[in-house]
Amino acid sequence: MTERVDYQGDGIGLVDDKGRCAIPVSLRAALAANSPRADGKEGGSVIIGVHESSPCLIGYDEGYRAVLKDRATAREAAYMAANGKHNPNFRREASQGEQVPFDGSGRFIMPAFPRFQAHIGANAFFFGTFDCFEIWDPRTLIEADVADVVKACARFHCQQKGIAL
Repeated sequence: MTERVDYQGDGIGLVDDKGRCAIPVSLRAALAANSPRADGKEGGSVIIGVHESSPCLIGYDEGYRAVLKDRATAREAAYMAANGKHNPNFRREASQGEQVPFDGSGRFIMPAFPRFQAHIGANAFFFGTFDCFEIWDPRTLIEADVADVVKACARFHCQQKGIAL
């Protein structure tokens, strides 16, 4: 694979009662570049999991899975060196995620557990963070310890769609 494309961009998606939502085009373009389909058609797959420390989800491609695994391995090794025993929770947390397909319009079905864990209801705010992208319930984001510019971005997109916060 060539050099990875950074996930930069943002947007809001409406989530239907079955969890269907669309990835914003700016993020979808990076996802498609980082994990092109073998047949050359539009669409592909995305891995959706719970963020390790924030009340949101992350979306990423197959290449980033290896980064998460390497981080978990390093944390586990450091813990083992300091404590002389194994802690399986590092891998448990890092491996939580589900690979789901998305179509040429970026539509995918948000897995039920991650969606529940992040309190995502009818709206999902997407924000690129270079290596992956975050998916937030807009109200949860506004109340979280997150950079003001990200909160302003969420407010802007909600206002544009007529979503009351």
